[in-house]
Amino acid sequence: LARNMSISRNIFMGRELVRSLGFMDKKAMDGGSMEALKSIGLHLRSPDALIAMLSGGERQGVAIARVLHFKAKLVILDEPTIALSVKEAQQVLEFIKQLRREGVSVIFITHNLYHVFPSADRFVVLTRGEKIADVEKKDTSIDELAELIVKPPSHN
Repeated sequence: LARNMSISRNIFMGRELVRSLGFMDKKAMDGGSMEALKSIGLHLRSPDALIAMLSGGERQGVAIARVLHFKAKLVILDEPTIALSVKEAQQVLEFIKQLRREGVSVIFITHNLYHVFPSADRFVVLTRGEKIADVEKKDTSIDELAELIVKPPSHN
């Protein structure tokens, strides 16, 4: 997200709606932005609010609203809950559940097993770029995953 741009400009960045003569249709983008935010249960003051003025959880919500609005099939989230309050992290996890309900595939990169475990189908554990495990949720537990993460890889 561009911190110095508005919510609606961020949601439509690179896909701006234009009227005749190529002028941006700000009214349509503002309306589309508010509808996209409402669809994920995020009620922000104004589509003109700057991203810099939003909390971390609200910023993640704007990014996820953009994904849903443009019907992405795959989303890669790299540490989406890091540096967020507990409440904001829970909000982001709810956004992720909504993505899944909408049929969007999510790659959730994190060190926080307690955040990813409830919503994941499978886990791929990497150490220094090397895949050391690829397991389905039904075949593992948080404790087993934690052990895989802290155990140094064996080099045969």
